[in-house]
Amino acid sequence: MKTIRKISVASLLCLSLFTVVTMSCTEENEPPTLQEIQNRDHQTAKTQWVNVKGVAFAYRVLGKEDGIPLVLLPGLGGSMDDWDPAVTNGLSKKYKVIIFDNKGVATSKGDTPNTVQAMADDAIDFIQTLNLNKVNIMGFSMGGFVAQRLVLTNPSLINKVILTGTGPQGAIGLSNLPNIIAGTAGLSPEASFLKFGFTESATSIAAGKASFARIQLRTHERDLPLSDASSNSQFTAVLSWAQPNTNALTELKNIKNPVLIVHGENDLPVSVQNAKNTAQNIEHAELVILPDSGHASFFQNHGAFVSKAIEFLSK
Repeated sequence: MKTIRKISVASLLCLSLFTVVTMSCTEENEPPTLQEIQNRDHQTAKTQWVNVKGVAFAYRVLGKEDGIPLVLLPGLGGSMDDWDPAVTNGLSKKYKVIIFDNKGVATSKGDTPNTVQAMADDAIDFIQTLNLNKVNIMGFSMGGFVAQRLVLTNPSLINKVILTGTGPQGAIGLSNLPNIIAGTAGLSPEASFLKFGFTESATSIAAGKASFARIQLRTHERDLPLSDASSNSQFTAVLSWAQPNTNALTELKNIKNPVLIVHGENDLPVSVQNAKNTAQNIEHAELVILPDSGHASFFQNHGAFVSKAIEFLSK
């Protein structure tokens, strides 16, 4: 049954882009030691490598060893080190969480494709190369575009889907992204992070600063920055996704998997109306709108988000 609601952060709780370093890695598909399993949090998880159709993909495994894994798909310009540890560590207390750099992104090799569908195809290849027969997926922003195409392309591979700060093809307002990004020109990395992902309220700004600080905590094996070629390909893919598509919402009706949609009420690059439209066209969708929150609403409200995500995945 579809559930669409606006909910306070307090109620949710009651429910129960930087540093270049030399990388080390574990052997491909080498079983983790007990010590490695115990130390698999965002700050300490080792970078591993897997050969995906001749291309080396970098990934890390957080949290538990068993259960259906949760694979995270980051947003535009994002890598493994751009997730907020409050989110990844929170989720990994209950689930095996896999973060990775898709083809050509950050530390992974190859050329980044310039279409969302090709990114989804690469993500499917990565998941299947890890010999995973069923996964949950969580996509943020552009990663949410990829998640939609992934579940539409290979629904049997996917158990449940979490979408944050994202929208369907032809998303309302997304074509204005170049102007939004231009508005961050000259800002410091922290100021740009705040402007793009948070609101102007004192509460949101404070939460954004705390999130930015947490993201810098990992100092060992930090990801390489995205190359200009990779960034340009991603930007091309996003702007193509922004083009009007009269069949986009109708196609979403083909998604039969359970979907949790979490969106900030004041999301700047991806209007909250996109989340409402998505939820209205997916049969088993639940929509949670977080007040006084922007594009990175689940970073700002990490405690509430993790509680809700765990509840959703546990059903």
